[in-house]
Amino acid sequence: MNYRHIFHAGNRCDVVKHAVLTLALRHLRAKEKGFAVLDTHAGMGLYDLNDSRALKTGEAAEGIVRLLDSPALPELADYYAVLRKMNPLWGGQGAEGFRVYPGSPLLTHHLLRAQDRLIACELHPDDAEALRLHSPADTRMQIHCRDGYEALGAFLPPPEKRGLTLIDPPYEQPDEFDRIVACLAQTHRRWASGMTMIWYPVKDRPALWKFHEALAATGIPKILCAEFVYEEDSRADRLGGSGMILINPPWKLDEEIKALFPALHKAMRTSYEGASVSWIAA
Repeated sequence: MNYRHIFHAGNRCDVVKHAVLTLALRHLRAKEKGFAVLDTHAGMGLYDLNDSRALKTGEAAEGIVRLLDSPALPELADYYAVLRKMNPLWGGQGAEGFRVYPGSPLLTHHLLRAQDRLIACELHPDDAEALRLHSPADTRMQIHCRDGYEALGAFLPPPEKRGLTLIDPPYEQPDEFDRIVACLAQTHRRWASGMTMIWYPVKDRPALWKFHEALAATGIPKILCAEFVYEEDSRADRLGGSGMILINPPWKLDEEIKALFPALHKAMRTSYEGASVSWIAA
């Protein structure tokens, strides 16, 4: 409940996470049938990069600012299109004039079609209220101030039978990985065909190895692990990269991520260009 994403909005991990999310949504949009997205830890939805809290860390300067100051990546056309919608006064060339960065719920909302739906959950009452203020009045979007893990049992499987669950917790609790694994095992029994995307910080390697082993032990098939690493030495006290688990990823999404990560390293001019895309369970 203490974590506030405004301090980290638009950083390198945000860019990587939202780039992969955009690719996953593009695959869902490829079929005419509608889909549902459940965002379990939605946050405020929109972040002013000129806010004093964002400026205090300055993390956006190494993430979204560097990306926008580099040549556009064609595979992220949908991502850039949403950024332009959220920044109508921004010229679209370079980072000058770019001010607000969308979180995952508003990014997803702008990529929905008429037949699609978004359920956004945020436990922090201030952030949940901010999300309501930042979001348009749209029957395709439901906002709940509630625990995102409990929402997995309440909203899944969706009536659409197609969709994506995004789990992006703040990792404040020491048992966060254990809770994710337990919830995934229960959810998979109810909705085996659903796609799930879990973001995690690349920090404590022994903890991550244990997390990956626990995922493999669930018996869930088709678990992809993708890590974008910009710090050569993994440290428990310092964020070194962006990790993602994808359950039931669409066909060829793994190949798209493999091609995307080097391009993102180049665009954001990271000092270390680590990338790994592999199957925990194939």
